[in-house]
Amino acid sequence: MSNTREIILRELLGRQRCSIYDLAEAVGISPIAVRHHISRLEAENLIASESERHGVGRPRRMYFLTDEGMERFPTRYLSLSMRLVETLKESFPAEVVNRLFREIASSLAKELMDDSGNSAASLTERLELVRHGLSAQGFTIEITESAGNFEIRETSCPYIHVGQEHPEVCLVDQTLIATVLATDIEKTHCVLNGDAYCAYSAPRIPVNHITHMENAS
Repeated sequence: MSNTREIILRELLGRQRCSIYDLAEAVGISPIAVRHHISRLEAENLIASESERHGVGRPRRMYFLTDEGMERFPTRYLSLSMRLVETLKESFPAEVVNRLFREIASSLAKELMDDSGNSAASLTERLELVRHGLSAQGFTIEITESAGNFEIRETSCPYIHVGQEHPEVCLVDQTLIATVLATDIEKTHCVLNGDAYCAYSAPRIPVNHITHMENAS
């Protein structure tokens, strides 16, 4: 198989669903050239596609790995992760399992804050810590600001295949974000609910900062 098609498969593994233009940008070739490789991969039953509507306009064709395509990548880590979570859920009540995931995330957040060397970092610096920490875990992160809130968007998730069976793993990134930002966050999009990505909304001013100002008044 050509190196270009391998890159396309790996891009789909990381991002789950991509358009022709997404893949063209990732691979660095024209959309026409990508279509040629896509046709070969579809013929080999490694990828499939379906139409997906995004707002006004024509639906976009989105491509994703088939089960056969997924099998091209090492899956031992996935099987082990599934077994570990299944064993936890069989051995402990749901609240204990959830607490364990939150404790894992809190530990990761503490390491990030300790490594930054500045426990009183600004919100902007904390957002960069979130980006760095989640990227290190295998997420692809986009952070934007709108209407007084920040949106932390995860366009790819390393836990997606475990999360489809065990959505409790979503507590890891959610808790890490909330802990590093020291604020409440709201989950606005989730791939497990059929969205194209996961996203969290965080207020422009952290909750703990607002509480501090109220206590001082």
